[in-house]
Amino acid sequence: MNKDIRIPIIAGNWKMNKTPTQAVEFISELISVLPLLNENCEVVICPPFTALSAVSTALNGSEVKLGAQNCHFEQNGAFTGEISAEMLKELGCTYVIIGHSERRAYFAETDDTVNKRLLTAIQNGLTVILCVGENLEQRENGVTIPFINKQLEVALAGVTEQNLAQLVIAYEPIWAIGTGKTATPEQAQEVCSSIRTFALGLYGEMANNIRILYGGSMNEKNAGELLAQPDIDGGLIGGAALKADSFTAIVNATL
Repeated sequence: MNKDIRIPIIAGNWKMNKTPTQAVEFISELISVLPLLNENCEVVICPPFTALSAVSTALNGSEVKLGAQNCHFEQNGAFTGEISAEMLKELGCTYVIIGHSERRAYFAETDDTVNKRLLTAIQNGLTVILCVGENLEQRENGVTIPFINKQLEVALAGVTEQNLAQLVIAYEPIWAIGTGKTATPEQAQEVCSSIRTFALGLYGEMANNIRILYGGSMNEKNAGELLAQPDIDGGLIGGAALKADSFTAIVNATL
């Protein structure tokens, strides 16, 4: 499939930022400056759990989609502090980030639990943004692609061709997250291309439908070059997603 047929996605991961009141104020500002999206770009906002309800209401009537930053693999039960996919859906979420490097590093998520969360999210009708990526040591040792292939192999176990419409993959080089460092367009394209090649081995030509995002300090200055790469279909945006003008500039780079 030609890249032109894959609708780009710009997803804002707010991480642990913005109270519900701050979030609503920001959404009001963002909607006032975002261009008409139509089918040219999909925009997803992923606020903290505490702001999901307020943001869901604030987004009502807009083209912007709501996503969450994580979900548990069980529907309910004694899992203090966790949120289920069913809860997210009732709040209006259509997307969820799974396997972000910070979840893996700080909260002991593994490839196996990422797979369980991913399957549960898909079964509940959510579209998953699956995060994969290497740290600086792995890049310097030349094992980036085999390491990411292993992440994909485990995370995608049980995912069928019929599920691919609910799958987005985000390449996030850990060494470039929140550091101000960014993979060069060539480095990012090399890994995103290898991700697509791996998916083609699993799903055949259907893998050409999968949208692959870059997530590692993408901002308004470098977005154009990154998004011009043939296998980069959007961005998973961190810091720049917290500023309406910066985030809008990245969206504009897809149009």
